[in-house]
Amino acid sequence: MTSMPNHGDLRAELETLTTEAFRPELSDIDRLSTLEIARLMNGEDTTVPAAVAAQLPLIAAAIDGIAERMARGGRLVYAGAGTAGRLGVLDASECPPTFNTDPSRVVGVIAGGPTAMVTSIEGAEDSRELAAADLDALALTADDTVVGVSASGRTPYAVGAVEHARKQGALTVGLSCNAHSALASAADHGIEVVVGPELLTGSTRLKSGTAQKLVLNMLSTITMIRLGKTYGNLMVDVRASNEKLRARSRRIVALATGASDEEIERALAATDGEVKSAILTILGGVDGPTAARLLEDAEGHLRAALAASAG
Repeated sequence: MTSMPNHGDLRAELETLTTEAFRPELSDIDRLSTLEIARLMNGEDTTVPAAVAAQLPLIAAAIDGIAERMARGGRLVYAGAGTAGRLGVLDASECPPTFNTDPSRVVGVIAGGPTAMVTSIEGAEDSRELAAADLDALALTADDTVVGVSASGRTPYAVGAVEHARKQGALTVGLSCNAHSALASAADHGIEVVVGPELLTGSTRLKSGTAQKLVLNMLSTITMIRLGKTYGNLMVDVRASNEKLRARSRRIVALATGASDEEIERALAATDGEVKSAILTILGGVDGPTAARLLEDAEGHLRAALAASAG
């Protein structure tokens, strides 16, 4: 059973957190005009990128560790409760269409399970055991990375996930919005983006949520760049699962090669619609099967495959 602090202890703990701090200068915010409140919120939001910038060396170090393990077949797993958990699930769900990753490679687990994506199950955040059970269902290995996400940095589910993952030998990252957090202390890589007190006291879906989204964007996107999922700033591993993405695929091939529409159509037809292979057939002057082999030998890195085709 999880031992629960009494309400007095928990209240005292929350009062020490920057993310929970009360701002008396905003106590009359409800008397302001809608435009004045919008200006206040917008001004608050402009401070978030600077807070992220202060953590960039730590973020980069975490990404290098994630990419190294994913290159060996490992997975990236986000774990959190409430808003933090939803942001992790969101980031994970967007990797397959963007980078053509298998859905099992980037995973989001949220306290309370899938229902918690649309329904508040706040009590689930208090269980370390629930986090351990959710991760055990994934059968973690030493090549996996678990990123615990929690604005407060104290959420038992996120802290428990990191502690459990570390015991399994996985790499761990703790992303929070308070300094000296339990979550960062528990992780191999602690990232603390201190955005300060929220416009609405304790509403960490605001600046804290924005900060977490920015960092998760970096963790997944830059990891995928390191893994060769892009060519320059083009999403060459995009999965063309709808008309918009099919059109984008053709545009990407055009931007990468400067080829005519007819040549692009021939290349995509010869490579079963695989953008990377299509680019390689055009720029490398090889056929579809050769392009596939060169990319496999280059572990999916298009630049390396192009160099091999020239050799």
